[in-house]
Amino acid sequence: MDFLFLSKLLPLFFYPLGLIFLLLIISLILWWKYPRWFPIPVILACFILFISGNNAISNLLVKSLEWQYTPQADELPTADAIVILGGSVKPYDYPRPMIEVSESGDRVIYGAKLYKMGKSPRIIVTGGRIPWHGNENFPSEAEDMAELLLLLGVPESSIIKEGNSFNTYDNAINTRQILEELKIDRIILVTSALHMPRSVKIFERQNINVIPAPTDYLVTEKSFSEEGSLGNFIINLFPDSNSLNNTTSVMKEYIGMIVYRLKGWI
Repeated sequence: MDFLFLSKLLPLFFYPLGLIFLLLIISLILWWKYPRWFPIPVILACFILFISGNNAISNLLVKSLEWQYTPQADELPTADAIVILGGSVKPYDYPRPMIEVSESGDRVIYGAKLYKMGKSPRIIVTGGRIPWHGNENFPSEAEDMAELLLLLGVPESSIIKEGNSFNTYDNAINTRQILEELKIDRIILVTSALHMPRSVKIFERQNINVIPAPTDYLVTEKSFSEEGSLGNFIINLFPDSNSLNNTTSVMKEYIGMIVYRLKGWI
């Protein structure tokens, strides 16, 4: 098994849902062999579900990453290229009528906006397809993002495609090669706000001058202003699937930072 596969598999056992699943399996084993210990993993599973699925806690965790960079579009300086990281599109696959954007599809839209604002004369879209579940039969994410940029009015002559990356480290390495060929090193980096802190560190490690341009924010000021009401307090006592997903995304980023630092990538 290669590093790419293990990097996707192993963290699943540390994410809330994976931990809860393991604890419930353990509880079933204990119930059969050692019934007196049966409640312990069940209680732990309920505790993890409550903490990770709590909206208030989830929002604070997300904010710890997302709000590290909060520049507005008109505050950004110009650069030699806009780099849009992959992970924002779904391939054209029946019954989809076309390439579709995922939750992080704001990356492509925001990149097009910055281009039209004159922030850079070119856009580099970077992202391949992990060769699992038949993905090798689809064009790279870079190809799909380029097609969406064309629909958004960005001319083909201004788009550079890099479709061989499978993670953010690949994005940085392959983008650096393109920048060296163009003899430029200053970029506007567009990715999801949650993913931006790790991305900046990775690209800067490659001696690339990075201007962060985050988008796709999961929490805003309104997310916190609504938490004080009695109704929201009661609702927050119950785990929420969206909060569970956001907490998992935060853990993915922090685990990614630890792994990337151990490998010397940041």
